[in-house]
Amino acid sequence: MAVREIKKYPEPVLKEKARPVSIINAQLQRLIDDMIETMYAAPGVGLAAPQVGVSKRLIVIDVSNREEEETPLLVLINPEIEAVEGEIESEEGCLSLPGYVTTVKRAERVTVRALDREGKPVEVEGGGLLARALQHEIDHLNGTLLIDRISKIKREFFKKRVQKSLAKA
Repeated sequence: MAVREIKKYPEPVLKEKARPVSIINAQLQRLIDDMIETMYAAPGVGLAAPQVGVSKRLIVIDVSNREEEETPLLVLINPEIEAVEGEIESEEGCLSLPGYVTTVKRAERVTVRALDREGKPVEVEGGGLLARALQHEIDHLNGTLLIDRISKIKREFFKKRVQKSLAKA
């Protein structure tokens, strides 16, 4: 297992629609283990494969250390949101947008269908932080970033800030 580099905005892989996983093999299992290790080292509650530079529809999520209820580590291959319920606004950050936190509207509860790491079909239902993390990570698989969900003015301010920091580097 290895901690991989987390890709930061404006890396092109973050804006691409990730490709479906068609084969579950040792190489994919290694990627899953690396993503879990990277997520915990970050520390984050979720990570999508594009965030480590791999254009595959694969996410890992663990909200257990931030939630009251015990939620197991989730490994979801080819996840799709099947149902949404309600709407809630809450603060959100992203490992690919370090130091940036903003308020975003998301569904309050979601139902997601996917495959687990063995390729068995699973259905995950969740509210609160789990629902937010599921939507956030699936957004990454569709090339949608947190900044794509904020107002145009806020997005322009963010892009200017990034350009300034890249110019200094």
